[in-house]
Amino acid sequence: MGSGCANDELTQGAKKPRERRRREKIQKKRLLALGVPEAAIVQMTTKKIRELLVRPARTKKLWAKKK
Repeated sequence: MGSGCANDELTQGAKKPRERRRREKIQKKRLLALGVPEAAIVQMTTKKIRELLVRPARTKKLWAKKK
């Protein structure tokens, strides 16, 4: 009986908390550069942040109207 992990190419390492924090920090900086106020970013969930970064031009236009 094998362990099921004989082929290393089929296994993927776990996501590291430090890398996750680094990615979130970069995403928040990208939103700030697009003109989203920091107060609004703090209240957003990570899912909402990622959704806004999918279409940066639309995000920039959306927050330009609110200013």
